[in-house]
Amino acid sequence: MTDSLRVLDENWSSALAVVAHPDDLEYGTAAAVARWTSQGKRVAYCLATRGEAGIDALSPDKAGPMREAEERASAAIVGVDTVEFMGHRDGVVEYGLALRRDVARAIRTHRPEVVITVNHHDTFGPGMLNQADHIAVGKAVLDGVRDASNRWVFPELAEDGLSPWQARMVVVAASPVATHGTDVGDYFDLGIASLRAHEVYLDGLGDHPMTDPEEFLESFARQTGARLGCARAVAFEVIEF
Repeated sequence: MTDSLRVLDENWSSALAVVAHPDDLEYGTAAAVARWTSQGKRVAYCLATRGEAGIDALSPDKAGPMREAEERASAAIVGVDTVEFMGHRDGVVEYGLALRRDVARAIRTHRPEVVITVNHHDTFGPGMLNQADHIAVGKAVLDGVRDASNRWVFPELAEDGLSPWQARMVVVAASPVATHGTDVGDYFDLGIASLRAHEVYLDGLGDHPMTDPEEFLESFARQTGARLGCARAVAFEVIEF
């Protein structure tokens, strides 16, 4: 895709990232997060799973705590000190009311202006299938943003002291229909370091191309930068509410 991208609006002060797994944000988005936290913006992470099914050589009971720890260390590198886990089962996350309620709860708790998630479409592009957990969580995020603003949906949240909240927009990373971009040239190294913090996970991938964080991230950041008119960038689909 060679279409140009518009500069993402950064006139906001708080964001909540809701994704399926540890490492989902580190494949590009973390560099943008580093930019935003350096501006004084507040960013929190909320993950649907602990990524416990993501390492073939490690049983879920061992992989889960390890991947949680790696995600917390990774987030700290880009200025994020709030990392929460919903506790859904990795690999079999189900789209539905329970997931929507958890997303709405997180939004009402953190009250962000912007919600960040990862591609909810069926593919990343021609011949590149998306993963089921990404799709389920991404779709639940879109619905959860609406749910969080409606006092008649999940009234039990209000009973828990969580009043309705309307986020301004959702920004979707790794979307095949991205419309905006963020210049991450000054924060690219932090994005690489954030991905490298997933050391055990990357080792478990074996010879997969994604095991070389710098080369993998550089190729996408350069292509996106060309669309935005800078050296390196991250692309987002923007959905406004």
